Amino acid sequence: MQFYGIELRTQRVRGGVSNSVCVSGCAKGCFSRLCRVCNIPQVFPAQGSREIMRRTSMCRMKIRKHKLFLVCSVGLCVVSFLYCYKTLHQEFLLRELSRHKSSLKSLAILSGFLWGDPLTSTLSNNNFRSNTNNHKGVEKAMRQKNYNEKEQPLAHFVMPDPTGPHGDLHKRAFILQDDHTPYFIHTETGALCFREGTDMASSEVKPSYAKDNEGQILKHKKNSTVPVDHTVKPGRKVAECVCRQGWHGPNCGVPTVVQHSNLRTKSHLKLRKVPRRIINAININHEFDLLHVRFHELADAVDLFLVCESNFTAYGDSKSLRFLQLLLNGTFDYIKHKILYVFLDHFPKGGRANGWIADDYLRTFLTKNGLSRIQGLRPDDVFVLNDADEIPVKEGILFLKLYDGWTEPFGIHMRKSLYGFYWRQLGTLDVISGCTMAMLISVYKGDGILLRRRDYFSMPGFRQYEKTSGHVLILWSIGSPVHYAGWHCSWCFKPEGIYYKLVSAQNGDFPRWGDYVEKQKLSYIRELIRTGGWFDGSTPHYPSTNPKEHMFAPKYLLDNYEKYHYLLKNPYANG
Repeated sequence: MQFYGIELRTQRVRGGVSNSVCVSGCAKGCFSRLCRVCNIPQVFPAQGSREIMRRTSMCRMKIRKHKLFLVCSVGLCVVSFLYCYKTLHQEFLLRELSRHKSSLKSLAILSGFLWGDPLTSTLSNNNFRSNTNNHKGVEKAMRQKNYNEKEQPLAHFVMPDPTGPHGDLHKRAFILQDDHTPYFIHTETGALCFREGTDMASSEVKPSYAKDNEGQILKHKKNSTVPVDHTVKPGRKVAECVCRQGWHGPNCGVPTVVQHSNLRTKSHLKLRKVPRRIINAININHEFDLLHVRFHELADAVDLFLVCESNFTAYGDSKSLRFLQLLLNGTFDYIKHKILYVFLDHFPKGGRANGWIADDYLRTFLTKNGLSRIQGLRPDDVFVLNDADEIPVKEGILFLKLYDGWTEPFGIHMRKSLYGFYWRQLGTLDVISGCTMAMLISVYKGDGILLRRRDYFSMPGFRQYEKTSGHVLILWSIGSPVHYAGWHCSWCFKPEGIYYKLVSAQNGDFPRWGDYVEKQKLSYIRELIRTGGWFDGSTPHYPSTNPKEHMFAPKYLLDNYEKYHYLLKNPYANG
């Protein structure tokens, strides 16, 4: 029989009782009050039509719920797949899988340590202990990529004699040693104070006692960025450091560029028992005067300078190895023991057509080749990457070396100037400049160009590194728009140096002024220096400057004014 489209059959069972058989949902017989298959109450003919409609509606509702659940599940799977695809695309995993199918052994590939990257795998698997043969693997891997776009006419340059004392200069390993410099000293009052930031004469006065130290404690608390237990028992001496101007904290070791920065963890800073080692990496072309400035400014804070030089310009033309010549003739003997020379002997494929390929590859090769040759690296060592015209202030780098509690990565606010420090530009240059070695390897995969970008939080290894480190990783910058933590002197050369930069600039930062013959004339360049104008014909507004103002220029330049006067005073102002 049928009731409102539902087919019901009766079946004789033991005792002569006629029961209904459910055929609408499952088409199978069932002799209980509930169907074992569709779990819908059986309908009896004796029941009214209203009851049949109600139960029919329940059946349809349940089917709709199942359909909705199925659709949601499919949608969730699609969203998950798209998210995974985006992540894999960012990590170039799809490309790497096709290249390393036989090496896909575990999920560890997702962390980036099994990509065949000699630097990354070595540092991660051996707890940042370097191997003297690592650089061979890096160089081999780089060469396998066939970066020679076309045969270039080579300029005349001479590498050291392979049989001589400097023959392996570009292949040597560097053993990174601990810094045993006594940065802190115990005063007569018993306080541990930072030498450079402490007024020692005031700190060694007769100690005061608890009954009359309330004013000193309040002053100390106001000047402190590190939590200190100010509870003093009666009769106990108060140990306190008296800070010089520009220094803060209970140990007078926090410089103003950190005190007035956007660092959110100032209240959690604490001194380290063993100073970190600082590695400063740069690419050099012909910025030799600024290189001297960097070395003199940072010599007491940096443990190793990675300096990369190529026999190709950023445009792809061959050039001589000027820095190598200066390194060998004794010009940099005062800092030679802290320099690791990196030689890039090829030009990246596609770099001539797209200059950003060449620009990026310079930093990639610098970090991967250089770091692979360093022995004794530790995860908490600090890596700082700068352009040759970016010079950080020593005090900010020393802070990174001596304190725990700051987050990463970090940038540096730098005073901007053009042609010389006399043309100061508005604002500051704030670029991501550094992080710990652990973050460089785990998040940036040992690639310096990735460090300069601000999308670190979207990189595949970021969340895992944040979880394992136990810290919330928040970008901050040393300094502020009104507290400079370094100098960025752009196009700071004599006219001949500006000409050379024009013709050797990479083919990507358009317009490429080196392509215009009239812009290459030295008379035109001198006029730009005189007026502060730009190659497009504009003359920006520059704030007034005074050589006596704070952070006008690095101390080394000011101490050697006669030698570097062209950077400190406009040489064509009266022309």
